[in-house]
Amino acid sequence: MTPTTPTTPTPTTPPTPPSTTYWLEHAWLGTNAEPGVALDVADGRITAVRTGVDTPPPGARVLRGFTLPGLANAHSHAFHRALRGTVQVGSGTFWTWREVMYTVAQRLTPDSYFALARAVYAEMALAGITSVGEFHYLHHAPGGTPYADPNAMGEALIAAAGEAGIRITLLDTAYLSSGFGAAPEPHQLRFSDGTADAWAERVSLLKERDGVRIGAAVHSVRAVPADQLSTVAGWAQGRQAPLHVHLSEQTAENEACLAAHGRTPTQLLADHGVLGARTTGVHNTHMTDADIALIGSTTTGTCMCPTTERDLADGIGPAVALQRAGSPLSLGSDSHAVIDLLEEARAMELDERLRTRTRGHWTAAALLRAATADGHAALGWQDAGVLEPGALADFTTIALDSVRTAGPAPRLAAETAVFAASAADVRHTVVGGRHVVRDGVHSAVPDAAQALADSIAALRG
Repeated sequence: MTPTTPTTPTPTTPPTPPSTTYWLEHAWLGTNAEPGVALDVADGRITAVRTGVDTPPPGARVLRGFTLPGLANAHSHAFHRALRGTVQVGSGTFWTWREVMYTVAQRLTPDSYFALARAVYAEMALAGITSVGEFHYLHHAPGGTPYADPNAMGEALIAAAGEAGIRITLLDTAYLSSGFGAAPEPHQLRFSDGTADAWAERVSLLKERDGVRIGAAVHSVRAVPADQLSTVAGWAQGRQAPLHVHLSEQTAENEACLAAHGRTPTQLLADHGVLGARTTGVHNTHMTDADIALIGSTTTGTCMCPTTERDLADGIGPAVALQRAGSPLSLGSDSHAVIDLLEEARAMELDERLRTRTRGHWTAAALLRAATADGHAALGWQDAGVLEPGALADFTTIALDSVRTAGPAPRLAAETAVFAASAADVRHTVVGGRHVVRDGVHSAVPDAAQALADSIAALRG
């Protein structure tokens, strides 16, 4: 029996606002916190940036605080948000955590996934995130039977992002094996299309639209047989699309790959054409010097997810060495232990301080670049992440007068934002010129906390 098509609503794109001026009390222009900046916005893009504007122009929308380019969450599994708190009971490892995750995954339908993801993406908007890379592998009904619309789950995520007002890059994920050629286990059947060719046929039905990019992902070297990696890479190459992959997150994966193929996961991916400038390795935690050199020489990106990596006791990845080798850095909230890109940025630096017992591996400016421009680029939004004419009008404002941020001089706003502020300090989020979050309230999901509570309660067994 084929599951029926879900009733997930198709959002209508809000009308593009007319030409608007935003006056920013303080703004990050890439190298400095500039006071009194006016941004002119039309057709969803910044048309002019005017500095030295001491008072708001007549009719301008006033954003008090420190305005940054919108933050990019380069790695998300929306349904993992339902695990928050639950997986903190007792002890265990990544592998025991994974069993709890599978239980939640089995309960999701397109309708319940839409409700959960809409609330999760609203939480992201409230945290200043304007685009998300959704690493999506929950494709089919329990047991692996396709829905009448084979992309019902992916379309639910796209619709959820549209209603929450943020951009989405749907990284549709090939997940074919339980480990180096072994058949999927029962709880993994709804992840699998059977073969990479069948995956490519299904994902080719997804269409890009306003605010939506379609990318690809290899779940991991254990989940896609080596002889099918090139099919996924070729699909992404043919469309110039982003390609992401979980890479060397666990030492057990590295050991199993060496046993199966006589090489590291990084070397295996290189042999099958997966690495490259449009590819991002997620985590890149347990790497050899040769792996790091290979990632860097191919300009493959690295997405660090420090709050998840520490929550799952994965380890601290070699982000400094990877960046020095030539790998652009981006950031993700992954399992959503918290959704706070400012925390991810500072955690990358602070974790490195703990590992090396030295300070100052990245400046606040470098960490902001990872959280903004380089994150958007990893998701295929190369025209986002800066406050410049021609860029997408995506930006977020952080309060400088909260108990966390009050005190420092405004010229230190970048340092204050990265090393002291949190998602709770976000006051405004603008996406494509639309004021999605105003004064800390989401325009379409005014009670995001209740939406989260309700959607997660619906998944409890």
